[in-house]
Amino acid sequence: MSPLDVQVIKRKLALIVQNLKALEPIVEMSAAEYSADIYRRKATERLLQELIEAAIDINIHIVAATGNPPPDDYYESFIKAGELKILSLQLAEKIAPSAGLRNRLVHDYNGLDHTMVLRSVKMAQELYPHYIKEINDYIASLRS
Repeated sequence: MSPLDVQVIKRKLALIVQNLKALEPIVEMSAAEYSADIYRRKATERLLQELIEAAIDINIHIVAATGNPPPDDYYESFIKAGELKILSLQLAEKIAPSAGLRNRLVHDYNGLDHTMVLRSVKMAQELYPHYIKEINDYIASLRS
């Protein structure tokens, strides 16, 4: 069992918050505007990738700190966090598919569906604030 490093988790949560803030203007774009703007598309893809990877890192770190084996894959990192009550199971199941988005962003550059990425920004804006709150609540519960 590795010790829980709250500072690492807080730093990664801050990155998620920063990236969500940077993505706010993208939510208002139409699919046509988004598809036509290569710079915004690339920035959006990178911001989403970093955001999701930060959450995955947090999940794996906390799961390992509980003495459990690391999850088999990134999707499972969210599910395992839900099973261990690090996250609510409901949120874990809703947010876990973002791991697949991360994989598409990293490995399928030419085959990305821009409208799917734009929808994913909206999903991130809806779900990741809950993720941040639940992780902060989990950390606070350890100190009580």
